[in-house]
Amino acid sequence: MASLTARQRAALPDRAFAYIDSEGKRRLPINDAAHVRAALSRFSQVHFEDEAARDRARIRLLRAAQKHGVVPIGFISAQLQPQRKFPTGHVTFLLTDLEGSTELLARLEDRYAKLLDAVRKEMRKAIKRAGGREVDCRADELFAVFEQPPAALDAALAIQRAMRDGAWPGESEVRARVALHSGRPTLTETGYVGLAVHAAARFCYAAHGGQIVLSASTEAGLRDALSDGVKLKSLGSWRFQGLRDAEELFEVHVSDLGKKFPPPRAAEPG
Repeated sequence: MASLTARQRAALPDRAFAYIDSEGKRRLPINDAAHVRAALSRFSQVHFEDEAARDRARIRLLRAAQKHGVVPIGFISAQLQPQRKFPTGHVTFLLTDLEGSTELLARLEDRYAKLLDAVRKEMRKAIKRAGGREVDCRADELFAVFEQPPAALDAALAIQRAMRDGAWPGESEVRARVALHSGRPTLTETGYVGLAVHAAARFCYAAHGGQIVLSASTEAGLRDALSDGVKLKSLGSWRFQGLRDAEELFEVHVSDLGKKFPPPRAAEPG
């Protein structure tokens, strides 16, 4: 646990604390990465004078986490906008990232930022239309949450079609990896936490550009809710780093999107 002597604490400016109450008592030091981690772990134990004070402290803490490169297990952006409400209970995550983003950056150079902005715009449009909520967006990754699997699948299909049809800078081909996973994470002061978060990230990394993969838990929620022309194909069971049990993955087949992909990446047959 990070600690400060009384002299060290007194020498810190007010901005080095996430919360200062009405009596001037300074709480939750955020002067370096170690103290940011400690503040994140203790945030829910602090008694705040009111909800406005809690929100101000939360924003200061999460901004400090970004500054010092501390990423809580979960998603940061959600907590930087406390007015947004995210679903709890059994939810479905949608995660995307871009295949070959480093090569795109090297080729496009200054134009890469324009491409990334355009890609995010299309992804956000698809998520919003399907009733999902963006949780976080970092670099070429985007995270969203849905209350039901069918809506998440609708967004995933719309994203892949937008990537295929987009007029991207430099006539680039943009290929997104998309993964869906359903589970019952916990929504805390610092975002979604739980095994479902880690599993969703693993499944996204395992996918290939242009592919939509989904977990068995998401497939179970889609069996009686597939639109005409949409089929799910089992990819078998796979083992992923950090996950105790093998996980069966499925891929989405529709006539207007690609069907042939290599086996999942960074996984061993289960």
